[in-house]
Amino acid sequence: MLKVVKFGGTSLSDSKQFAKVRRIVETDDSRKVIVVSAPGRRETKDNKITDLLYLCHAHIKYDVEFDRILGMIKERYIEIRDECALKIDIGKIIDKAFENIDKNTSQDYIASRGEYFSAMLMAEYLGYKFVDAAEWITFGYDGRVDYKATEEKLRDLQGIYEKIVTPGFYGSYPNDEIKVFSRGGSDITGAIAAALLGADVYENWTDVSGILMVDPRIVDKPKTIARVTYDELRELSYMGASVLHEDAVFPVRVKDIPLNIRNTNDPDNPGTIIRESFEDELEEEYERFITGIAGKKDFSIVNIYKNRMGSAKNRLLRDVLELFEKYDIPIEQIPSGVDSFSVLFPSECIKAKKYDLMAALRNNENIDSCDLSDGISLIAIVGRQMAYRAGISGKIFKALGDNNVNIRTIEQGADEINIIVGVFTEDFERAIKILYESFAM
Repeated sequence: MLKVVKFGGTSLSDSKQFAKVRRIVETDDSRKVIVVSAPGRRETKDNKITDLLYLCHAHIKYDVEFDRILGMIKERYIEIRDECALKIDIGKIIDKAFENIDKNTSQDYIASRGEYFSAMLMAEYLGYKFVDAAEWITFGYDGRVDYKATEEKLRDLQGIYEKIVTPGFYGSYPNDEIKVFSRGGSDITGAIAAALLGADVYENWTDVSGILMVDPRIVDKPKTIARVTYDELRELSYMGASVLHEDAVFPVRVKDIPLNIRNTNDPDNPGTIIRESFEDELEEEYERFITGIAGKKDFSIVNIYKNRMGSAKNRLLRDVLELFEKYDIPIEQIPSGVDSFSVLFPSECIKAKKYDLMAALRNNENIDSCDLSDGISLIAIVGRQMAYRAGISGKIFKALGDNNVNIRTIEQGADEINIIVGVFTEDFERAIKILYESFAM
């Protein structure tokens, strides 16, 4: 068995976290490929190493002294080195990485050093081979990962070294220049490694015990989702749930490799398993029918009316959509009636265009009247168990109605794994609590 294991910044913030990582790795010999992030915050007011590195680049770019910031970075790594009783001269390695830095040094190179230094420490600590991500993650000059070249290099390295530690977050162009992924890119590195090596499991270790059913800022101590499909995860993520980087899901999804979200601080917790589908369905999942609840605030809605609209609806809808495209306003929903339809969109996208948009709509000779209102929020109730089951929508609407929550809009996806309701923003948190307490407890 082969497990590719990624540890996030909170899992590597200090020597105590390093020790937890080593215990996790040593308990399972199949954890042979380890991907690490740069050290994160030790406490709330602390700095992430990557943030300090970006700050270094900004100072260098504008000829501002950056020695103090670099000193903070060195101090963090040296402290981890000393408290883990490692021999590597990490201070010298950091000095060498920065000795020829100038205005022409790319931001990507500087930002990537956090993972680079972290991986060097972890490799010695575990007794694994350090492999620089620049040696195998290969980008084309279009900025996209060259999967064929990347797979060839990674398989060659895996053939030489059975157990490796590699930095996340970056790779290199064919000319060896460093290129980073977007923030959260270490998740992507781990997913690529898991997919290309055909891993049995991709473990992503962080500071939470899996994906929560609902935002913990709204519901106190919500349950963890034990199992979720990629489709469900995508729906929850789109509606605002804080989950994985989307690009970190794609490589393992294509290969149908299970993705396991685990907590470094609670290693006995099984966390959340993410797969394309599950052959069996647990009784608890079937009875509850909701996998997760997520939502987004602050939407506006334009209501458009035309008496005896009839066959003119298609033409009028096209005119309205073209107008929204002209003003670069993304559309979230289009509820429709016999002689009316509405367009729902993020409020922030119309602030500077409100009067121009409404004037253009009112000048359309095919529109009898239109109005604009805001203060709408969307809540997605997501669950694969909802598909093809009668009465689910009624249960949801009843729970909200019994608690005097007015539903402004309703939408259900074609695959029937989600129902999205629009409510007044003032009812947003309360509605989520009602749904969670009604169906997830």
